[in-house]
Amino acid sequence: MTSQYQVRADHDARTIVVYQAYAPAVADPALRAGRFVEPFSFHRMTWIKPSFMWLMHRSNWARKPGQERVLAVRMTREGWEEALSRAVLTTADPAAVARAAVHVQWDPERSPRGTALNHYSIQVGIGRHLIRTFNDDWIVSLTDLTPQVRKAASLLQAGQAAKARRLFPAERVYPLPPALEDRVSRAVG
Repeated sequence: MTSQYQVRADHDARTIVVYQAYAPAVADPALRAGRFVEPFSFHRMTWIKPSFMWLMHRSNWARKPGQERVLAVRMTREGWEEALSRAVLTTADPAAVARAAVHVQWDPERSPRGTALNHYSIQVGIGRHLIRTFNDDWIVSLTDLTPQVRKAASLLQAGQAAKARRLFPAERVYPLPPALEDRVSRAVG
């Protein structure tokens, strides 16, 4: 797998952190429960992103309507790897994509200012038939990063990028097992 398509994430020996952004109506009950609960939809795909910066781009630093709350979802590495083992690239044969439990796409990674970089970030869509497993078995904890996100955005706007960067989660290359590396790299080749 080329360095352009490496999975980069905040991870430890047991877990990996992925990010999602929601409206307060979804985030608040989830944070209280430590899991996603209604009104979170268990009937449609949910996208998880191990790149903090990509989600900042996507949610406009928690300012986009419906994405005002940024959650760090700590999940088991076993669950992450199980999801990837079921993944099909979104640009694959449409029939294969329609049947897939998990969708994967690679999007340009983003700088703090939103500029597209020359390497890619993986996005993983957990399909509705696997969401309960994701929620009930794979999630270890949920953390509200919204205050940290807002502070970092203010620092960036004030021209204090170095101070803002101190608030970003540390991400490094996630060591995919060879079979999974082959599976997700086939998705880009």
